[in-house]
Formats: sequence, structure tokens, C-alpha cells
Amino acid sequence: MGNIFGRLEGSEPSAGVVLTGSHCDAIPLAGMYDGTLGVIGAIEALAALQQAGFKPVRPIEVMMFTSEEPTRFALSCSGSRAMAGALTPAELEAKTDAGGLHFLQASGAGYAGAPPASVANQVGYGAASTGEMLEAVRVAPEAVAYFVELHIEQGPFLEREGTDIGVVTAIAAPAALEVHFTGDGGHAGGQLMPIRNDAGLAGAELALAVERHVLGTGSGDTVGTTGTFEVSPGAINSVPREARLAIDIRDTDGPRRDSVVEGVLASAADIAHRRKVRVASRIINQDPPATCHASIVEAVAASAKQLGLSTKHMVSRAYHDSLFMARVAPTGMIFIPCRNGWSHRPDEFSSPEDIANGVNVLALTLAHLSGGSWPKVEL
Repeated sequence: MGNIFGRLEGSEPSAGVVLTGSHCDAIPLAGMYDGTLGVIGAIEALAALQQAGFKPVRPIEVMMFTSEEPTRFALSCSGSRAMAGALTPAELEAKTDAGGLHFLQASGAGYAGAPPASVANQVGYGAASTGEMLEAVRVAPEAVAYFVELHIEQGPFLEREGTDIGVVTAIAAPAALEVHFTGDGGHAGGQLMPIRNDAGLAGAELALAVERHVLGTGSGDTVGTTGTFEVSPGAINSVPREARLAIDIRDTDGPRRDSVVEGVLASAADIAHRRKVRVASRIINQDPPATCHASIVEAVAASAKQLGLSTKHMVSRAYHDSLFMARVAPTGMIFIPCRNGWSHRPDEFSSPEDIANGVNVLALTLAHLSGGSWPKVEL
């Protein structure tokens, strides 16, 4: 799958590892801190522990997950999904990019265990061999004792409140929907208003319905975004014949989020009926939210306190590899502030001081979770 690992051996090599890491891929026009901090910062945390002479009992591993951002193959967190056993051969073999290249063809990029050229040039492995690959990637629950991810907040609260460290207690999960309206189109002058069935207007009405359903929950933890709205034929003098919307609905409460999904799909059907357009909709994914493990929450808070840093217990509203690792191991996250709460844009930024705070908290958290000993200091 392309996940990359590094290991700091412990005195009990067979014990479940303390795992930390994140991703280094990014969406178009993104910044350089989202994900990357959790990989490079984790390497630096282990270097700091080694320099301090710390000897872990449990091995500590750093990893870089492949393909966390859902861009090329519309498959978010493919590396962690595979590790958690949340990816099937059929799902993987169905994924193609905009050029028609299959995921399994692209996986011949040179990683250890990548398929040979003769296989990579074919369309997939076939169900049996794809299943064998996924089974080899899947991690046994007993193999990972704890998983911790260091990340920028991607929100404004830590910076706004002047707080050093976010102690994450839960991770929201998205449901991704695709809705496709089809009308009859026609000439912008020739098609009079009473006889039109404008697919673009149907899409616009649904985008507003998404906002209405989300706000209707009364919870600030529920968010919805119509991130893609494509209208065709896309000519100023043509009534829109098709509209395709990609909708993201997130919450830390799974049933509440799913009720919004049901409301949005019902609205799509109602709009199609009233505006006399055809509609096709599908749920692309609907992953459950995750709760961070109390032992890691406590370890992060205690490490920050030991360093004299202020903390805020908070939820992660963004999607992370931690969401899937929580299925196989006790999981937690550490947040640091980012300027203006901005992320997924080129001016994304976290200060060196905030990064240092996060790395230090991560290092102490890993030390706490792995057990072990510090060198004795003679006064």
C-alpha cells in the first residue's frame, strides 16, 4: 500500500508497539503542515528521546500513511483503511483516477511488495490476489498497543484562545454523497421559464437544503459542505442540462449525522419531483466517528502539564488516519495551533514554537505509553 515505517526498538520487541505518524500527501493548492507535521515531528520526537537516553519497553514506531487525502482515487485514508481492515478488494479494484488508471496499476510505483510490471499494467490483480495483499497489510489488534497522531488543529480555537496544546477527545467522521440532477436543457432564449426543468436550479436548491438540514440539528458539531457543484453544458446561452453535487456531512455523533444524510437525500428526491428533473444519488462513504482512548487523553494532558503548557480538550472536526486506527488500537491525537485556523490552502502555517511544543508533548506521551526508563542523573 505504500505505508512507510521506522522503528525504535524496545526492551520487549514482541510487545505491542506504540505507533505514531500521519501522512505527507496533500490536496491541490494545500499547505505544508497538514499531515507532514505528524511525520517529521514524530521522527524528531524519537530523536529527542534517543538523545535523552530514554530506553523504551514497548517498541516505538513512526509511520507515514499513504494517500490520506481523498483526491486522485476518491478514496480517503487508503493506507490506514487497509491497516484497519476497512478496505475490500472490490472497493480497491473499482477505483480509477481522472485518466482511467486503476489504483492497483498506480501501486507499481516502486514500494516494497508492489506488483511486477506485468501485473501493474493490467487492470487490477483479481479478487484473490488483491485480497491477499490487503490481508498482508492488515494489522492485528494485538500488534499495536497505542496510536498517537500529532497534527495542526485546522481550526481557530487554540490560536484564538491562546492555548498551547489541543487534547483531542473525539474525531468526527464524514459521510460523502454524490447527487446528479438531469433536465432537458435547451436554448436560453427559446426555452421559456414555465416549461424549463433546469438541473442547475435543482442543484442550487439542494445546496441550500444541505445548509438547512445541518443547522436544523441545533448542534455546532454538525457541519455540511457542498464542495463540488458542476453544471453542464456550462454555456451562458444554454439552460443547464445536468448538475452534479458532491456533499460532505460531518459530525462526532454518528446517528445525528446519518439523520442529516437521510434528510438531504429526501430533499433531493423532493426537489427533483417539483422541478421535473431526474435524480440519481449515492453514498460514497459513511464512516463512523471515533472516541479517543482515555489512557492517551490522560497521557497527552499530563505531558503538556509537565512541560508547563496550557491545554484544551476538544474534538477534531477534520478527517484523519486516526479515525481508522481507532478501530484496531487505543488512539489519540495532539493538536497545535495554526495561523487563523487556516488549512488546505498555501498559506497554512504553524510557528516553530508551536511545533516544538507539539513535538515535546508527543515525545513525552510516547515515553509514557511505551514504559521504559530515563538515564539516572547524578547530582
